[in-house]
Amino acid sequence: MKSSLLVALVTAAAVTLGACAETGAPPTVAVAARSPDKTADKSPPRPLRAGLDPWASPDPFPSTYRPAPSAPTAILGATVLTATGEEIVGGGVVMADGKIVAVGKDVAVPAGARVIDGRGKWVTPGVIDPHSHLGVYASPAVEAQSDGNEATDPNTANVWAEHSVWPQDPGFNRALAGGVTTLQILPGSANLFGGRSVVLKNMPAETVQQMKFPGAPYGLKMACGENPKRVYGSRGRSPATLMGNVAGYRAAWIQAADYLRRWDDYKAKIAKGEKADPPTRNLTLDTLAGVLKGEILVQNHCYRADEMAQMIDIAKEFGYRISAFHHASEAYKIAPLLTKEGICVDTWAQWWGFKMEAFDGIEENAAMVDHAGGCAIVHSDDEHLIQHLNIEAGVAMAAGNRAGLGVTRARAIRWITANPARSLGILDKVGTLEPGKMADVVLWSADPFSVYARAEKVFIDGALAYDSADPARQPRSDFELGQPGPRDTVKGATR
Repeated sequence: MKSSLLVALVTAAAVTLGACAETGAPPTVAVAARSPDKTADKSPPRPLRAGLDPWASPDPFPSTYRPAPSAPTAILGATVLTATGEEIVGGGVVMADGKIVAVGKDVAVPAGARVIDGRGKWVTPGVIDPHSHLGVYASPAVEAQSDGNEATDPNTANVWAEHSVWPQDPGFNRALAGGVTTLQILPGSANLFGGRSVVLKNMPAETVQQMKFPGAPYGLKMACGENPKRVYGSRGRSPATLMGNVAGYRAAWIQAADYLRRWDDYKAKIAKGEKADPPTRNLTLDTLAGVLKGEILVQNHCYRADEMAQMIDIAKEFGYRISAFHHASEAYKIAPLLTKEGICVDTWAQWWGFKMEAFDGIEENAAMVDHAGGCAIVHSDDEHLIQHLNIEAGVAMAAGNRAGLGVTRARAIRWITANPARSLGILDKVGTLEPGKMADVVLWSADPFSVYARAEKVFIDGALAYDSADPARQPRSDFELGQPGPRDTVKGATR
């Protein structure tokens, strides 16, 4: 039966095809439906939902900083250290509309400007501290204020220091009284990758966004040496050795490079109008990828010369650059290498020997880096030292001169002004006294490298932010209001 049916079907098909051949009519044989052509769908790719593209909003916590109102001001007759290499005796600085408008021996004073007698006094750019933990290790120093180290994993590049900053930290006001107008707040050094830093203008504020330096690049805090291996080795996990540290950096950069490749591939397909699935966003790799793209600056805690050289090699292996080595007690040993690589050195003068990797620290460190043509910086890493960075720089200058390096004040002032601005990527805006730059200016009572010098007046964007002679211009944290202090007296007695 089956054979007869098959023969009949074949015969019918043959007759039909023959008729088509004779008449030219199209065949009527049914053709199986084809599967849909996926490439024929030309509908545009759907945009990603908000928050899924790491580069759609590179700064999701934008600065809301606004300069305080200011009046045209001229400081005349002072010794001016411009941080561009000049020392102008009997010079003047003019500020208007938040900017520096004139610097020199003879400056034109705008009509109606406030004139300050600077005779016997000194003028410098505002002090910049590129290594501070104010706000993340706030005062009072209690456990509730200890928010600087997310010591839960060797790689916490996903955390951002600004999310720990407490703007009411009284330390900000103490630093302002020491002439500090800009500072970088960093996570701590427990981890190989500690997280993102944030650069702040040192003005009183209710929110950290109100302090954020407009347009300043983010930094990535990295740490080499004793701290990461001690923290995680004591927990029985990697890194427990210096070689474990290096393996951890390399593994993370490999992941970041691959993450960036997958995003690049996705973007290329979308640009062609093709459909593609985006990589899953990863906050840790976002930050590392930002470094590889050149958008985030590496701020690397590292003491020993040999480890700094290794970190340079790692940076070359993965195609990023290091903006600054922090602490860098042995930088003087490899000063020519650091100069060649264009890496700044954030260091102290008097801090040494408090742990093994700091044992070879010397007071001449900054001066020797500077003498080699490098970018020397004096930083604090301390809530007290930040109040007198000018004196710490003076100690380093004096040590360099005892060593015969011939460091001038005009050059040493760069260690706490222009050079930190360079390492933070904001030298085009602050760090020197030049027309067009933000009017962040300090009037000192004496040579700023003297232990007797006080910051008499501190201007930020041309506004008088601090005045040692006017209690109304000496900001106090909300936290301190009502607390016992030198201005709270009963019957003449301090309480």
